[in-house]
Amino acid sequence: MNNGPMGGEEDEVQGMMNHGNVSSLESSEGINELSIPPLMEKQQGQDFDYEVVAQEGTTEFFEGISTDTYGYNGDLLGPTLKLEEGESVDVKITNDLDEPTTFHWHGLEVPGEKDGGPHGEIQPGDSQIITLKADQPAATLWYHPHVHGSTAEQVFKGLSGMLLIDEGSGSASELPNEYGVDDIPLIFQDRLFDEDKQLNYNRLMNPDGTLGDISIVNGTINPKLTVTKPVMRFRILNGANARNYTFRLSNGASFTQIATDGSLLDEPVETDKLTLAASERAEILIDFSRLTNEESLAIINDDGVELLPFDVALDDSSAGSTEMWTADKPFLSEQEKAMPVTKEIELFGMMKMVTINGKKFDPNRIDLRQEQGVTEVWEVYNKPDMMGGMIHPFHIHGTQFKIISRDGRDPEPNEQGLKDSVMVEPGEKVKLLVTFPEEGVFVYHCHILEHEDNGMMGQVEVY
Repeated sequence: MNNGPMGGEEDEVQGMMNHGNVSSLESSEGINELSIPPLMEKQQGQDFDYEVVAQEGTTEFFEGISTDTYGYNGDLLGPTLKLEEGESVDVKITNDLDEPTTFHWHGLEVPGEKDGGPHGEIQPGDSQIITLKADQPAATLWYHPHVHGSTAEQVFKGLSGMLLIDEGSGSASELPNEYGVDDIPLIFQDRLFDEDKQLNYNRLMNPDGTLGDISIVNGTINPKLTVTKPVMRFRILNGANARNYTFRLSNGASFTQIATDGSLLDEPVETDKLTLAASERAEILIDFSRLTNEESLAIINDDGVELLPFDVALDDSSAGSTEMWTADKPFLSEQEKAMPVTKEIELFGMMKMVTINGKKFDPNRIDLRQEQGVTEVWEVYNKPDMMGGMIHPFHIHGTQFKIISRDGRDPEPNEQGLKDSVMVEPGEKVKLLVTFPEEGVFVYHCHILEHEDNGMMGQVEVY
């Protein structure tokens, strides 16, 4: 097994220019049972409900070798924070690193001062208590650092965790919801290790998006998952710095997508593939009761690389079934579709020469203003260059938007749910229906983390 970098920087850059990706991952050997991030426990006898600590640690990715990593409340990644719809909690955030960091609640609609963007730096040794309210639909969100200039490195070293909004105890949903049993978070990432098996970011990074040859899922190398329930719900996060994933099943079977970044879909969608850019999420259902005894199954990337093999050991002989739903009204009204564009965003460039509307990020400059609670239409254009350009995943803080159209076409059924990140192809124009429920200053940016760090980011003031 080759655990080091594969290919030269020129090959990676050319691949990024042409496809927004390179296919250099190696298949999982299915050796290690998948790690499931634990649910964060409420604090007892404290003036806060949860505590999230960014800290240094070590992780044994390779037998007998300790790799320096970052984690939340541990050595790598972080526990899953779960809130019920409408629930409000106090969270103590602490920085035990030796460098500044922030705590960004990606996809959560909170006021600007609690969002954890680049203005929310916490210095080494400092703590804050903030209030988070899940005043939005049930969804799969996540949290990660967002300190300008260091986001890519801190995520690369291990700072990421899941944030789930649950329908709550009174829900009549028939969806699988037993966390860690039939409701499984999957954080897909890729990593490069140096010859000493270290995450030497300054040496390994690529300014156009750091891509790895080693796949990790929930921080596990060569993972497998033992499945015991006939119908499994997977909450998939593309937590990579830059890689796009197209997920399939190894037997070519279909599965059901039930949710996007910020909500359930308008209607469940039966599909045989799912493409997610960096920071996008989706929830899917897989019915393992359809497998024959002789069949094996794995989640694979579009090029056939096995990312997560399954060991199927059902403890229930009954066929899987889950109650589905149909839309009671159109995803977009005719009035929403007809709204005029009020804000134009132009994404351009690669490597360190990346801009939004011709400018690099300036923390002292407000680029856009929008009134709280007022819906506007943003048109995001990915301007191609002489080489053709590359895919940019575009993310807006502080809102869950709807995709109105792609080059004038209606969004595909699997994008007819709330979103906070959207993949924009070179030359493509995507219209978004954007409403900010909270006031404050929020950033919008390319979620290729190296592009973000290189200044492909702007600010909107919501008043």
